[in-house]
Amino acid sequence: MRYCIALICLLFSLAAFSQQKPAQEKLIQFSGIITDIDSTNVIPYVTITNLSANAKRVAADYRGYFTFIVNPGDTILFTAIGYKKFSTVIPEGTPDSKYTIMVKLKANVIDLPSVRVFPWATTEEFTREFLSMKLADDDMAIAKKNLSRSSINGLIQTLPRDGQEISSQNYRYNFDRMINKNMVQTNPLLNPFAWGKLMQQIFDGDKKRNEN
Repeated sequence: MRYCIALICLLFSLAAFSQQKPAQEKLIQFSGIITDIDSTNVIPYVTITNLSANAKRVAADYRGYFTFIVNPGDTILFTAIGYKKFSTVIPEGTPDSKYTIMVKLKANVIDLPSVRVFPWATTEEFTREFLSMKLADDDMAIAKKNLSRSSINGLIQTLPRDGQEISSQNYRYNFDRMINKNMVQTNPLLNPFAWGKLMQQIFDGDKKRNEN
């Protein structure tokens, strides 16, 4: 009976030992910056997917920087609109608890097929438009029209003056103002001395008439 009890205890001990959890897996702080492979400009808001952790997703910030926790051996996928996908694997033998990389994405250039655009839907419509088309003037007729008197007068009225014309006009205005400075006439009726001189002339005229 004792041997049976000892055997049962031994079996329970072996089962409990076999069901012990394995050692906790190592965690790594995965960080980096995402740039363009051609211009070295940062790429913001790139989607980062951990394919080994149920497709867990994170996003880089506006500076292209990212940081999150991964396990050794995880496969990381980087995706962004207009760029080709890039994947990397976290090394198994990373000695430190931090792993930093510089991710460089290549632009995904897509060449679209050429498209020919026809302005007319049918041949009959093209024929009708072609027969009613007005031919443009030749180069000589266009040149004569641009150099006509009416065309030049219209340009004079609409085109703004350049710096040389403005400078010449200001110089002419200042010169005319300097010449005519001493030729400015004033109203004599507003001058009290002129009134006194006029009254004196009137009195002198009356005195002469009385003497005669």
